[in-house]
Amino acid sequence: MARRPVIALLGGGQLGRMFIENALRYDVPVHVLDPDPGAPCAALATRFTCGRFDDRDTVLRFAADADVVGIEIEHVSVDALEELQRQGKRVIPDPAVLRTIQDKGLQKEFYARHGIPSPPYALLATGAELRDHGDLLPGFLKMRTGGYDGRGVMPVNAQTDPVTAFTGPSVLEQRVELAMELAVLVVRSEAGTQVTYDPVEMVADPRYNLLDHQRAPARVGTSVSALARERAEAVARAFGAPGLYAVELFLTTAGEVLVNETAPRAHNSGHHTIEACASSQFDQLLRVYMGWPLGDTTTRTPSAMINLVGEGGEGEPQVLGTEPILALPGTFIHLYGKPITRTGRKMGHVTVVAEDHAGLDRAIAATRAHTKVVPR
Repeated sequence: MARRPVIALLGGGQLGRMFIENALRYDVPVHVLDPDPGAPCAALATRFTCGRFDDRDTVLRFAADADVVGIEIEHVSVDALEELQRQGKRVIPDPAVLRTIQDKGLQKEFYARHGIPSPPYALLATGAELRDHGDLLPGFLKMRTGGYDGRGVMPVNAQTDPVTAFTGPSVLEQRVELAMELAVLVVRSEAGTQVTYDPVEMVADPRYNLLDHQRAPARVGTSVSALARERAEAVARAFGAPGLYAVELFLTTAGEVLVNETAPRAHNSGHHTIEACASSQFDQLLRVYMGWPLGDTTTRTPSAMINLVGEGGEGEPQVLGTEPILALPGTFIHLYGKPITRTGRKMGHVTVVAEDHAGLDRAIAATRAHTKVVPR
């Protein structure tokens, strides 16, 4: 009997956990590498290895027996992925794509080179150069590498003291007047076929600079929805490699749709697809890894996803207020199995499906009123 192809996944967080939950339906083996022995994937992976996914030699040893190599976080060893690709393994995302996306400066230059609209920017060697770019202020200073989940981004204006800015290479991006933040997921196959999910509406939590909740489909007109899809599809075509592309966009008050940044992996903006679409983002990613036909992206029902973020300090987590949420029709609780909660740490999410946005509003309000993750 032929051996089943093995997927080696770099990163064992909640994205990997939800990927494995889907892969189990197909009996596909998934091996996971993560430095945290208590990572969410540890109990579910076919084989779990504790080690650094940003160390070249560790990654090469870990993936030696794999057929497909994927990621659930960008901060991995691209050198190792390039070598694994040379060995003939199927590596998704392509290492060249990941090199571009790991560096926000290269990412901005990529959009400019391919004619993809994005907010005006400048590349700075150090935050001390802020004063040389007054035309881009007020704006946001973003570390070129290493930022994640809102970290590595700071608002700046003409009064900002350059001494307090990031000392390393950064991107200075002009602030645009926002009407809404959007995200679009695009799935691209080896053959170049692309399927696209409906744009979702993203609402940030200013306390932690994280996503608070999102809803799908976004409450925008058909022309804006079509333009958002067009922008995201252009990004995936420009990269030209198979994979899942989560494209974050700005809808400005002037009606422009600008690309903010792209993640070449499963993404917080796509968690609703588990309940709201026939083929979830995790199912699509498995299909791309395995070379199977792409799935159906149709939104079957309006939905919202509300992040459950730790609060009240650090310790063993307890989830409060789940019963009022489970009493609501069409609600689904996803807990990530993290053994320690911390203020601002993603610990789970709630998805709700409803007939209309009014129903979503009620469920979002109820989740915010009742459900919390706090230390015991």
